[in-house]
Amino acid sequence: MPADRSFAPVPPAEGSEAEDADRERFVFGADPVRDRWWGRPLAETRWCLELGRLLADPVWRGVGVSHGDGRPVVLMPGFLAGDKTLGVMAAWLRRLGYRPRFAGFLTNTDCSDRALDRVERTVDDIWRSCGRRVALIGHSRGGHFARALAARRPDRVSHAISMGADLQGMFGASRPTMFAVRVARRAVHASGRARRDTCLSAHCGCPFSHDYARRFPFDRVRLTSIYSKGDGVVHWQCQVIPHADCVEVTGSHVGLIFNRQVYRAVAGALALPELPEE
Repeated sequence: MPADRSFAPVPPAEGSEAEDADRERFVFGADPVRDRWWGRPLAETRWCLELGRLLADPVWRGVGVSHGDGRPVVLMPGFLAGDKTLGVMAAWLRRLGYRPRFAGFLTNTDCSDRALDRVERTVDDIWRSCGRRVALIGHSRGGHFARALAARRPDRVSHAISMGADLQGMFGASRPTMFAVRVARRAVHASGRARRDTCLSAHCGCPFSHDYARRFPFDRVRLTSIYSKGDGVVHWQCQVIPHADCVEVTGSHVGLIFNRQVYRAVAGALALPELPEE
């Protein structure tokens, strides 16, 4: 669904057949064909053009999109990225009337279990201070944390919005990206930050992995996956899952955080009323 059109997500499927389809599609292992994919590294350099288009678009000024009511929003960056990469989106959300907050990442290469615990503490602090459930927005790896924490704490999370994340597993990325993951894995183990020998692998059985793989509470949390078929880092097919509101945009993977179509989709997703906690 192109993000330039009105945001009208298809309601999630229900029943045992829908649950079976979700379980069958969710895997942590690598696809033997996609594993040979080198991505489109040169195409990823267009993020600066996407930023320019955003700043010139009415959506940047809040024109033509729904405004917020003070809902708190936690922003989580992608792999190898820090909070500052989401500064443009945070400023825009603030102008729309939301209360954005960063998750506290410098490079987002830490043990996934430790990282998710940190995000959970941030969400708990916000909930205690204002008494409202929190919306999560994650780019790439940040989308993994959005899905996992929403599944773990639907009583604290109202919306989970993923931008360019593999939601069918965790490693549906290009070969250069997977090489970077292996380097990060060695660094995490060398630093003593790994909670398990299998940290940052498809075989880790940590609480984060269990929360990420569990059936998502679609009846309590709204899950939106924003993806681009031109994504040069993560396979776009891995970003489309049953029951979620999947929104297609045009652009690069890195540029999703500056993409004007993404901003319209995010505004539309956040404007949807939250579902009951139970």
